[in-house]
Amino acid sequence: MQTDSIIEFSRVSYIYPNGKRALRDVSLSIKAGEVIAVVGENGAGKTTLVKHMNGLLKPTIGTVRVFGLDTRGVSVAQLSRRVGIVFQNPHHQLFAETVEEEVSFALKNFQAGEDVIKSRVEWALEFFGLAEYRTASPFTLSEGEKKRLTIAAVMAWKPDVLVLDEPTVGQDFNYREKLQQVIRQLREQGRTVIIVSHDLEFLWPLQPRTIVMARGEILADDRADRVFTDGRLLTEAHLRRPQLLELWLRLRVKPERPFTSTGETVSWIRGLHQRGGEGG
Repeated sequence: MQTDSIIEFSRVSYIYPNGKRALRDVSLSIKAGEVIAVVGENGAGKTTLVKHMNGLLKPTIGTVRVFGLDTRGVSVAQLSRRVGIVFQNPHHQLFAETVEEEVSFALKNFQAGEDVIKSRVEWALEFFGLAEYRTASPFTLSEGEKKRLTIAAVMAWKPDVLVLDEPTVGQDFNYREKLQQVIRQLREQGRTVIIVSHDLEFLWPLQPRTIVMARGEILADDRADRVFTDGRLLTEAHLRRPQLLELWLRLRVKPERPFTSTGETVSWIRGLHQRGGEGG
C-alpha cells in the first residue's frame, strides 16, 4: 500500500454563490487503500467535501490536490478517470437510453477495449441485479434499482478512488451485505473508498476511519470505535451509536473489543452460555 497522500485538503473553505459557507478551514489527508466514512447531520458539509475530490467544486479559500494535481488547474473529466463519485440522488447521474448504455458509457469514453467493456458491463449488471433490465430505460427502474445502477456504472471503470454518497438508501439487507463485501475487496486491492452515510449500522462492520462533520468543520477524524464511544462528540454531531457497539457497552461481562458483526455477537453469546452463563 502507498504511504503518500492521494487527496490533500489544505485549509479549505467553500462559500456557495448564495453566501452560505459550507466548508470552514478544512485540512484533510487521504491515503491509498483507506476506507473512510464521512458522517454528520444534514447540512454538515459532507457532500460539499466530496464534490471537491474530483473538481466538481473548487475551493473558495485553500487548496485541494488530487494525485498531486491542484483541482483548480485540471478538468473534472481528467480527475474523474481516477475519482469516481456516486451521487446521493441517482437522477443527477443517469442520462443514457438504456441500462446497458449507462454502464458502458464511461468505459467507451475512456477508450477501453471492446473485450474489457463487455466483461465489465456483464459483471456490473449481474452483480447489482440489473441484467434483466439491460435494454430498459434507466428511468423506468425503481429508486433502489436506479441507485444500484449509478454505483454499477462508476464501479465498472474501476476508479482508484470510489466515493459513495448515501449508497444504502432504498436497498435491502442482501444488497447491503454485497456492498460491504465489495468495499472490503477494494480495500484489499489498495483502492480507496469514501462513504458519506447516515447509515451507521452499515458503516460499523467496516470499521472505517471516521470523519465527523458539523457546520462545515471536521470535529473528529479517528478510528470508528474511538469516534462512536465519545458521547460528547456524538451529542454535538447529533449522531447515535451503532447498535452492536451500544450492546457491547451495556454488557457487564464483555469481550475485549466491540462486536463488529451480528455473527460475531451470536458466537460470543453462545460461547458465554457454554461457559456457564456468565452474563451482563
